[in-house]
Amino acid sequence: MTIAVTGAAGYIGSHIARLLHDGGTPVVAVDDMSAGRQERIEGLALVRLDLSRDEAPAVLGSEFRRRRVTAVIHLAARKSVGDSVSEPAHYFHQNVAGLANVVTAMRRNDVPRLVFSSSAAVYGAPDPSSLSGGLITEDAPTLPINPYGQTKLAGEWLVGDAAVAYGMQTVSLRYFNVAGAGRPALADTVTANLIPILLDRAAQGLRPIVHGSDYPTPDGSCIRDYVHVGDLADAHLRALGHLNGTDRSDPAIGSHEIFNVGTGKGASVLEVVASVARALHHDLEPEIGPRRAGDPPALVADVSKIERVLGWRAQHGLDDIVDSAVKAMRKPGK
Repeated sequence: MTIAVTGAAGYIGSHIARLLHDGGTPVVAVDDMSAGRQERIEGLALVRLDLSRDEAPAVLGSEFRRRRVTAVIHLAARKSVGDSVSEPAHYFHQNVAGLANVVTAMRRNDVPRLVFSSSAAVYGAPDPSSLSGGLITEDAPTLPINPYGQTKLAGEWLVGDAAVAYGMQTVSLRYFNVAGAGRPALADTVTANLIPILLDRAAQGLRPIVHGSDYPTPDGSCIRDYVHVGDLADAHLRALGHLNGTDRSDPAIGSHEIFNVGTGKGASVLEVVASVARALHHDLEPEIGPRRAGDPPALVADVSKIERVLGWRAQHGLDDIVDSAVKAMRKPGK
């Protein structure tokens, strides 16, 4: 059994590829290396490929046959919300056309199982009245508020339709806020998410900026669900194992299941700032800035489905996540 991991040289993809590899599963890394880092995938077979290009299905198909690929974990995508707003056509081409090419190669070469990297961005800014106990369930309305989220929702539609049309066994994982590091070499090097931003500002001697302190939350700052990247990687392996156990006695019958991946517990921005301060062993006095347009007060996953069906539960809390990010940042040579 060989698994193709697209986007394997990226932050999340490398954690998944390494977890598979360390467990003895052969891995083919597929990445265009535009944002990936070579050191994350040392020792793994690499197919350097832009999945949105017309020749991608043929190139992938050749690799699938040669390496006897039995499943794909698809992460390769552009993920900057701001860039998606300014360049929506590019984002749809990269994220949706790239996925379509992967699905085409899978269909042509009888690779029946796919785990798709989706996002909580598909939920947009949920109406609190639509939530279950303040948590977002998988059947909550999907109303993305930016092109990035729209491409992820379109990807889910495509994966679901491929399951029906081609008899594929598929899972879409809706990530909440991913952070931390499983090992320093795989750390998040892009300062686009809250914890890397806080660490970067602290390293420069700058105060953290909190966007809004007047939200209807206990301390006035936004609440999010932070999940350790190592736990997220394990969720992919659980999803893959679930698909491997799916009955394929009738290959014409496919399936598509959707799972939230989070902790089910929220942390406010100010709580994250405090956790970073503890990990760094010095005070961080936040600067309160204006709200950012489109920021919902709280986004926290209901994870009861993934616990029930896949037997998966996050093992790391906020302080573990922050500590791992700080240790990775302080690793010599980084």
